[in-house]
Amino acid sequence: MQIGIIDGLMNALTFANIGYAIIGCLLGTLVGVLPGLGPASAMAILLPVALYLPTAGAIIIMAGIYYGAMYGGSTTAILMNIPGEVSSIVTAQDGFPMTKNGRAGEALAIAAIGSFIAGIVGTIAIAMLGPQIAGVALKFGPPEYFGLVFFSMTALISFSGPSLLSGVALGVFGMWLATVGTDPLTGTQRLNFGSIELMKGFDIIPVLVGLFGIAEVLTSVDQKIAQIFTGKLGSWRSMMPRLPEMRRGLAAALRGTGIGFVLGLLPGMLPALAAYLAYDVEKQISKTPENFGKGMIEGVASPESANNATAMAGFIPLLSLGIPTSPALAILLGTLLISGVTPGPMLFEQQPLLIWTVIGSMLIANTALVILNLPLVGLWARICLIPYSVLGPIVLAICVIGAYAPRNTLFDVWVALLFGVIGYIMRRLNMPVSTLVLGFLLGPMFEQSLRQSIEMTGTPLIFFTRPIPLCLIIGAFAVVAVTTYFKRRSRAVASLITQSSNES
Repeated sequence: MQIGIIDGLMNALTFANIGYAIIGCLLGTLVGVLPGLGPASAMAILLPVALYLPTAGAIIIMAGIYYGAMYGGSTTAILMNIPGEVSSIVTAQDGFPMTKNGRAGEALAIAAIGSFIAGIVGTIAIAMLGPQIAGVALKFGPPEYFGLVFFSMTALISFSGPSLLSGVALGVFGMWLATVGTDPLTGTQRLNFGSIELMKGFDIIPVLVGLFGIAEVLTSVDQKIAQIFTGKLGSWRSMMPRLPEMRRGLAAALRGTGIGFVLGLLPGMLPALAAYLAYDVEKQISKTPENFGKGMIEGVASPESANNATAMAGFIPLLSLGIPTSPALAILLGTLLISGVTPGPMLFEQQPLLIWTVIGSMLIANTALVILNLPLVGLWARICLIPYSVLGPIVLAICVIGAYAPRNTLFDVWVALLFGVIGYIMRRLNMPVSTLVLGFLLGPMFEQSLRQSIEMTGTPLIFFTRPIPLCLIIGAFAVVAVTTYFKRRSRAVASLITQSSNES
């Protein structure tokens, strides 16, 4: 094994393979910055070109696009509250408030560092544990997925803000929106009201572009904001996080990496869901949970590293079992098969040089990402100084293009505009947008795993006869109980402090 690693690293360090890794990272970062054009779309577009490259080069450049896009999506999320990727929604929760407070450089820097940590730790885990732990994914059937989704729904409590009822109601509304279109099990149409466009349901990209990007523009115009930040940013070095914040950010990044990597082993697990859970964990263990959403560095580091770790972990079931855990990795699986490489348990023995070359290139690509992006922190951060009379129309144009791009239909542009108005109204009413999005993401997984599980035995008791879903369901109720208790306690303490200050 050591000989294979050394040979692979030496092969990855050739001029051509380093070039493929850097090109893939640059393309991926650009793709991540542009809302709507996700890694799967970019990889599908570039697949015919990549197949003219050597087998190792094709895999390296496609993989570089994949995890480069995971990083790039955070840039617009932090600077303009427009998630370039679905998984960057959570990063915007604290990243954009940091930008408005003049700390855009710190947010971008910790996002880059967190992504680097997740990438390096994930690569090492792939090299050491790949074939051994890939079988964990095979133990998850529909009941286990239902337990996991049920546990994930506890995040609705944390994202609900002051009003628990409105947060949960918005989460349920998001799950209902996800049912529009085609029934995933029977293929029948539902809730489309005779509309041909609604037969495919609501695509996640125009929904996000509307709720975050367009709603942000409408809110900024309503508040007559001249520019996102009106102060001075200072030099590049002054934008780096200070030592205390760096320590908190690094600790959060390591926790997010662990959560994201474990969840990334499961087929169908969205990086966005891992980011939500990592953010929720940080909020639960924080001594100042009330500051989340106002510019906490942990709120950027943890979800950003979690979504990158999830992306990296997906390579383990892909290479060891031939199971893609996301659409982008399904395209990478196609690249492998077309190139004559069959993923499976014997791949590490049959083609060790190729696999270790790809793994070695991951180390190079993740290092290249942080080297390329950290010096650009100052340049990116200065976007928040552009007058909003110039920046607003540009953002709106990007949103329209991003909504149109995934399915090339004007219907999605109208959907984005509709959800932009909805997002604007929700902001005016101080309603949590994130719970609606979380419900929209969880809805399909919740419905499909629930119905498949019940069809297996004809009774919902299956969730209580299998240990994994039973533990997850019990854990969900325990988390809800503890979270609700601490929320009530913190409100009571805040009320007492306010009362005593008024009396004095």
